[in-house]
Amino acid sequence: MNLKSLPGESYPLGATFEKDGKNGVNFCLFSKHATFIELLLFDEPNAPEPSQIIPLDPEINRTHYYWHVFIPGLTAGQVYAYRIHGPHDPSNGYRFNPNKVLLDPYGKAIVGSSIYNREAAMKLEDNCAQALRNVVVDNETYDWEGDWTEHPRLRTSYASSVIYEMHVGGFTRHPNSGVSPEKRGTFAGLIEKIPYLQSLGITAVELLPVHYFDPEDAMKGLTNYWGYSTISFFTPHRPYSSDQSSLGPLNEFRDMVKALHRAGIEVILDVVFNHTAEGDEHGPTLCFRGIDNETYYILDKNKAHYKNYSGCGNTFRGNHPVVSRLILDCLRYWVSEMHIDGFRFDLASVLARDASGSPLQAWKTHAPDILWVIESDPVLAGTKLIAEAWDAAGLYDVGRFVELADWFSEWNGPFRDDVRRFMKGDDGMIPCLAARILGSPDIYHRMDVDINRSINFISCHDGFTLNDLVSYNEKHNLANLEKNRDGANDNYSWNCGIEGETNDPEIEALRLQQIKNILTILFLSQGTPMILMGDEVRRTQKGNNNGYCQDNELSWFDWDAVEKEYDLWCFIRRLIHFTQGLELFRQEGRLEVTSASLHHPHISWHGFKLGQPDWSDYSHCLAFSLRHPEADEYLHVMFNAYWELIDFELPLLGHGDCWYRIIDTALPLNQTFCELESASQVKTETYPVKARSCVVLMVHPI
Repeated sequence: MNLKSLPGESYPLGATFEKDGKNGVNFCLFSKHATFIELLLFDEPNAPEPSQIIPLDPEINRTHYYWHVFIPGLTAGQVYAYRIHGPHDPSNGYRFNPNKVLLDPYGKAIVGSSIYNREAAMKLEDNCAQALRNVVVDNETYDWEGDWTEHPRLRTSYASSVIYEMHVGGFTRHPNSGVSPEKRGTFAGLIEKIPYLQSLGITAVELLPVHYFDPEDAMKGLTNYWGYSTISFFTPHRPYSSDQSSLGPLNEFRDMVKALHRAGIEVILDVVFNHTAEGDEHGPTLCFRGIDNETYYILDKNKAHYKNYSGCGNTFRGNHPVVSRLILDCLRYWVSEMHIDGFRFDLASVLARDASGSPLQAWKTHAPDILWVIESDPVLAGTKLIAEAWDAAGLYDVGRFVELADWFSEWNGPFRDDVRRFMKGDDGMIPCLAARILGSPDIYHRMDVDINRSINFISCHDGFTLNDLVSYNEKHNLANLEKNRDGANDNYSWNCGIEGETNDPEIEALRLQQIKNILTILFLSQGTPMILMGDEVRRTQKGNNNGYCQDNELSWFDWDAVEKEYDLWCFIRRLIHFTQGLELFRQEGRLEVTSASLHHPHISWHGFKLGQPDWSDYSHCLAFSLRHPEADEYLHVMFNAYWELIDFELPLLGHGDCWYRIIDTALPLNQTFCELESASQVKTETYPVKARSCVVLMVHPI
């Protein structure tokens, strides 16, 4: 039947289900250069053709750059998409093609994943039968069961946070996960594993992209696994849902968030506002390219080509007013409607470029500046905003986000590199290591900000896992079908004597010791620690340092390893609970560097001799004392990356006090960590720190 249509309104953008007497759906879309738009309505998610085509008359259904129509009688669950007419003149930036069925940039749900074909979207011909479509959503029907009302928002401070970077699919996709086949690799599967995260001591999960992405954006025969290929910024990725009904992914995602919150765990989303799945001029037309190419992307001087600051073919034009508004609306949506606690911005330095791609020289003085808009937004106030402060075109802003922003924190890339190089045995690393332990004052100069806005990590999705860091000297990425050209070449790794897997007990013991060393440094440093999924049980990718296209057991969490590596798992768990239980590691201000303070938390540096740190290039050891007088906490820490045993002098204690050994990474794994109540006394004036090991001593508080 023919539906009645009314002119509609230019706000809000997207498809809005309206009740309260109106009973219908308002559709609104931005396109500055379109000449004619068709709204397509489908009876079924995978229907090859629309059942209704609603033409949008530019004289009736257009207000300025906004195209809109109201359809009485439509309800939530309606499947829709667009065809957009306009000039096809790539040399001038126009790529309109009415043969392409396009998604709504503000669409909240997507169907059609089973019929989607990326190659069909690359061709000029009609792709309707193989195109994704949107679904009208009514968010008011979901029952949050008191989340954020009866149960207030967690808002865990950075100082009390332990972040776990994880992949929703890979966490439970392995057949040995214990999750039923229909729930493996889904939001529902993750819910079943929340007790595991709780017992480890995790306070926040940082989810690799869950926005709907293109799994076909990879070399032929492979799958885009990580998800850094966004198709829709407002929509949960359908393949991550065990509920495949039209609105199932939204509800299952919210079920997961609600369950994590009940367990005291925050949810941080990895968001990719630097590029989209549409790639370069040879890529598919899925949404933005066909709606208003020049608005949404930074184009080259020859507008047929795209500037590529992301390394993925195109660059999203984040500081264009329309795109800036979309990004802000998207973040607001995920906070207000999906109850997200924070965001990690992939290649965030792309957002520090202006609408033409030039780096902004002084933030907050250019309008619009999306970074300032984000961090000053009242809806986003209190959420965690974490920047990956670099891009693929050489813009490196580590230190700049925290220096110039009032709320952004940063992935501390130098922390990763310097700790790796120290434990590998490189020369000249002691001054760098000391800075990282102290919260990187050489990078973060502002004294009025929380030092925990430095997100410290050793490994993440991009690069070697922690196990592979101590098992491989070189990357082994041939499975990616790019002749081992992809992935980083500088990994600062050391295989401990043999490349790859080995049964040599001495090599294995050294690798395990190095893992314990690295984790000890991570959790004893000032800042917010982040660990990679599976590092706690020695997950390996067989030396692949770019597993973006490996949706298989190479990337998945191996749940048998929890039992196999149980002692290491217990070590990490105890390390987390130990450091999180001390005021010394929950400071928001920088520690004083002094040998004594009666009231303030402080640190004092040593070498193997007290009060004599060796900052020379050839030094490979460092010791320091941490003291919090008011909390009655006193630690002495010794790091030896040298290849021989070194005797370290210990600070003298007052009458009745003595040192107790909490950690010695040279000991067998089940003896490496001892709770203070059962720790061994150290009665000597020196401590022999074995080659490539770390020791932590503590005075028992009165």
